[in-house]
Amino acid sequence: MQASIPYGAYWSTPFAKWQGSLAEQNALTLAARVADEALACRGVDKSLIDLGILGITNPQKGGFYGLPYVTGLMGLDRVAGPTVQQACATSVRSLQMATQEVACGTSSCALLVMADRQSNGPLVHYPNPRGPGGYGETERWVLDNMAQDPYARNSMLQTGENAARKYAIDTAEQHAVKLHRFEQYQEALKDDRAFQRRYMVDAPIAGRGRKDERRLEADEGVFATSAEGLAALKPVLDGGTVTFGAQTHPADGNAGMLVTTPELARQVSRNPAISVTVLGFGMARVEPGYMPVAPAPAALSALQRAGITPSALHAVKTHNPFAVNDIVLARETGFAWERMNNFGSSIVWGHPQAPTGLRGVIELIEELVLRGGGIGLFTGCAAGDTGHAVVLRVDDSSRA
Repeated sequence: MQASIPYGAYWSTPFAKWQGSLAEQNALTLAARVADEALACRGVDKSLIDLGILGITNPQKGGFYGLPYVTGLMGLDRVAGPTVQQACATSVRSLQMATQEVACGTSSCALLVMADRQSNGPLVHYPNPRGPGGYGETERWVLDNMAQDPYARNSMLQTGENAARKYAIDTAEQHAVKLHRFEQYQEALKDDRAFQRRYMVDAPIAGRGRKDERRLEADEGVFATSAEGLAALKPVLDGGTVTFGAQTHPADGNAGMLVTTPELARQVSRNPAISVTVLGFGMARVEPGYMPVAPAPAALSALQRAGITPSALHAVKTHNPFAVNDIVLARETGFAWERMNNFGSSIVWGHPQAPTGLRGVIELIEELVLRGGGIGLFTGCAAGDTGHAVVLRVDDSSRA
């Protein structure tokens, strides 16, 4: 049995900048409320849900209980399931798990909730009574791990430089990609954000009292980008090529999706004439310190499993923390980077970690729907020099 994504049975909040509007919101309770509101708005009967999968990479208060905490807050206190943490690949891994559960018949309607907050990351203390002076170790969960991979012994930024050097990618080419991505994002904002309104939901921001509550309605923290502005930037590392303009920024937000049987998808879909079928997944791990290279072999693996060639793709969406990512992917697949990421990508709207990939998949589906159907690929890199990809097909019988 193939798994389906009911058309429209997904959502993403806007993404908020680092230390911005969502910085003080518990990512778990916020995501539970958003998911509950989104399902109600879409008229989904929550009693259909028989599996939940929570994706989160930065611990939050109450996170020990994981998925059961989130579904409990939603009134689904008989729905169980795992909590997934696979850095930036968390969304695609969770989608693959849900797809396998449905295909195996152990679930008919799986709820994915991707929740993360990069802001105000935990300060973790690891006790060690036998250590010097009886002191333990502390870790700044977000900042320390961005600064150094404990295995490869390099920063995230260094992986971008390593990939740029391997593929002889200079700053000018990286800036050309970033400027193009920013221009593509402007298409998503046209006509009062018509494209984003196809899937985006508000994020409620709790204040000290109910009267203080407000809602985040649009992305916050997107940097205005121009050729002149990019040209004025210098590489972050001495002797390097990657500038602040050629990479993404940390953010906060959440996203969700249902994965069901094809029969149930028609019942839940916003438009039963539109079907979204998951065709295959791929994963890869490359040599230490070359994270931006990993999306390419992951994509080629997913395409092979789906029986699809790169030339047959109608749309490609990526998680691209560096502009280098898309250049490498284009060279390895032959799919031009200019054609990727219509309506924007994470290098523009930011990177909350777990929800990032799911927003990309959602935008990929909507792009394919607008073109009347087709085959799409989402791929992205993740900490540990890994990549994860998914291939899906959108069909619209009303246009047959």
